[in-house]
Amino acid sequence: MAKPAQGAKYRGSIHDFPGFDPNQDAEALYTAMKGFGSDKEAILDIITSRSNRQRQEVCQSYKSLYGKDLIADLKYELTGKFERLIVGLMRPPAYCDAKEIKDAISGIGTDEKCLIEILASRTNEQMHQLVAAYKDAYERDLEADIIGDTSGHFQKMLVVLLQGTREEDDVVSEDLVQQDVQDLYEAGELKWGTDEAQFIYILGNRSKQHLRLVFDEYLKTTGKPIEASIRGELSGDFEKLMLAVVKCIRSTPEYFAERLFKAMKGLGTRDNTLIRIMVSRSELDMLDIREIFRTKYEKSLYSMIKNDTSGEYKKTLLKLSGGDDDAAGQFFPEAAQVAYQMWELSAVARVEDLMTDLKSEISGDLARLILGLMMPPAHYDAKQLKKAMEGAGTDEKALIEILATRTNAEIRAINEAYKEDYHKSLEDALSSDTSGHFRRILISLATGHREEGGENLDQAREDAQVAAEILEIADTPSGDKTSLETRFMTILCTRSYPHLRRVFQEFIKMTNYDVEHTIKKEMSGDVRDAFVAIVQSVKNKPLFFADKLYKSMKGAGTDEKTLTRIMVSRSEIDLLNIRREFIEKYDKSLHQAIEGDTSGDFLKALLALCGGED
Repeated sequence: MAKPAQGAKYRGSIHDFPGFDPNQDAEALYTAMKGFGSDKEAILDIITSRSNRQRQEVCQSYKSLYGKDLIADLKYELTGKFERLIVGLMRPPAYCDAKEIKDAISGIGTDEKCLIEILASRTNEQMHQLVAAYKDAYERDLEADIIGDTSGHFQKMLVVLLQGTREEDDVVSEDLVQQDVQDLYEAGELKWGTDEAQFIYILGNRSKQHLRLVFDEYLKTTGKPIEASIRGELSGDFEKLMLAVVKCIRSTPEYFAERLFKAMKGLGTRDNTLIRIMVSRSELDMLDIREIFRTKYEKSLYSMIKNDTSGEYKKTLLKLSGGDDDAAGQFFPEAAQVAYQMWELSAVARVEDLMTDLKSEISGDLARLILGLMMPPAHYDAKQLKKAMEGAGTDEKALIEILATRTNAEIRAINEAYKEDYHKSLEDALSSDTSGHFRRILISLATGHREEGGENLDQAREDAQVAAEILEIADTPSGDKTSLETRFMTILCTRSYPHLRRVFQEFIKMTNYDVEHTIKKEMSGDVRDAFVAIVQSVKNKPLFFADKLYKSMKGAGTDEKTLTRIMVSRSEIDLLNIRREFIEKYDKSLHQAIEGDTSGDFLKALLALCGGED
């Protein structure tokens, strides 16, 4: 899709206010915040009627007149989403972006979607201003902070984008276009594995005009759009980043129209995304965004905001959207051209399978559940393991839950699926992302070499003795600790389930203790959690999952990821047994627990999986 006109035509929804007087505005804002409460209507009227340049002048006048910081006063007087929106409008654009990125990489987790949105869509000049603003506001180097909070190819592409060195020459060499098409094809479709460096170099540095021609030629040469190759060859946050870059190369306004629609679609509103886009695009291309929004989704941006938000927050967003484009007689002179361009692009460059269609129609918890049900079980487990090891932290509980409970056949299928989907062995991934005894346990489980025979009484007694010694409750230790640890891990990770049940019985006879309770008492951390999960799975696998489901819905919040993962993975295996264990242990049915803890279409889908009321 052609990019919106630049320079010749202003496409923002906010303009300079005629007859602007910064002192008069500063006085009006001071009056609006004076005394008990504040005149929010007056505040939003002034701020949404001034350009960002004019707002900066008002800030200076406010400080000169009252010796106070206007943003600090607004933060004190306003609350919630309305406060975040108004304060965002008061910051210079580069400083607003810097604050968003700082928030995205602060704390325990990382908001990868925010990083992708900003760094994939900004121009070279905007990128340079962002880096400078971050340095000025936080006295830190943005590149160093991003490197410290991300990893792998995702990190490398972010750093490339952050340089703001994309070529800007509109003169395109046909030979170089053909060379880039060949390089991308050889780096992905024709290669065992993927040469991610080629994708990063070409998509991170070539000009937009050049890349549009590359995408056209790639389709002619390979028979598939570049997006399909990216989905097939890349994965995780790196895949999402590269797809965002491609979307912004094709049409930045369409990228933001899609982000806005998804922010308001379905149950709940992603207010941080909504605020960030409405603020950042209000003086750039909001009119293009709303035209594309209306054409693509057959509803106006104005009406969707109106139906999805409330109060002063809604009024401010509606002003930023550029007014009511549903009003009688209003007509977009460019809408027909936009519609034709979108049809042309979809006809030649968007071959979407059912999964992609589902992703576009549903979101959030429901999307994770439905898409999980659409995947073959081994590929679903492989994806859950991949997600557990992605990003800054590791979800050890998910790794344990899957690897400690799957049969040999299921483990072998997961290994094949992981290799097929991510071009890397599961063992290598686990080795890179875990350490110590915990890593050894997971890798042992991931080999799928558990014995499948019955019990051996003599061997069971010997194994029980090893367990007693390593758990330090045996009367006479008979070996060095390192050797005992290895033997204990081997016993739990490779002995058959019937044999291990006999071991646990012999352990009780030998020590008068239960092995599970002893592990909980004597061990700690991820190693303890892994061993406990194995023991619980051996004793009663449905009860293990019943406990996990109960804990996922217990207390103030719901662990939707665990809830979804178990309901998807056990729905065709032992969910009826899990239901029986759940009601027996907790005196309430799984159906009742789900009904009391979830809502909307997600609730309906879970109840359908649950198999009805107990």
